[in-house]
Amino acid sequence: MNGRRRGRANQGGPPVDPAERAREIALRLLDHSPRSCAQLREGLLAREVDPEVAEQVIQRYVEVGLLDDGALAATIVRTRHRERGQSRRAIHQELRRKGFDASDIESALDQIGPEDESVAAHALAEARWRRLAGQDDQTRVRRVVAMLGRKGYPPSLAFEVVRALQRADNVGGST
Repeated sequence: MNGRRRGRANQGGPPVDPAERAREIALRLLDHSPRSCAQLREGLLAREVDPEVAEQVIQRYVEVGLLDDGALAATIVRTRHRERGQSRRAIHQELRRKGFDASDIESALDQIGPEDESVAAHALAEARWRRLAGQDDQTRVRRVVAMLGRKGYPPSLAFEVVRALQRADNVGGST
């Protein structure tokens, strides 16, 4: 009964070539979502692909351009920062968890400068600050700072942004 678990390709037919099985699994994994080499390796090994065969498949996919950790890391950085407002620190942690090399991570993160982070933090904070307009000032401060912290921004920047929002409210309210 162990043979049934291995995949649909071996149902009553001749034995499946381990490399072909690994390629099929890899393509299914990549079809589901883009993955780093480390994530693909992990997926193959979890499906009981021989480690040597897994490495051969990964190397071949890198050669033909199906796997490109540098490009994938750069895409993740762009989307996480622009669409979710995440900080460099938060994105760095995600890329490390996904198994990207340090050089790919640093190269991809070069897209985000300190000014970019500051602008993103201000935009996120301002939107949240406005949504909390009915709350007392202390609650607004706490929630906005916490939200920025979850996005990976340092407390110093979070409090600086909130102080600027408070000043803007005081200037706007006193005129």
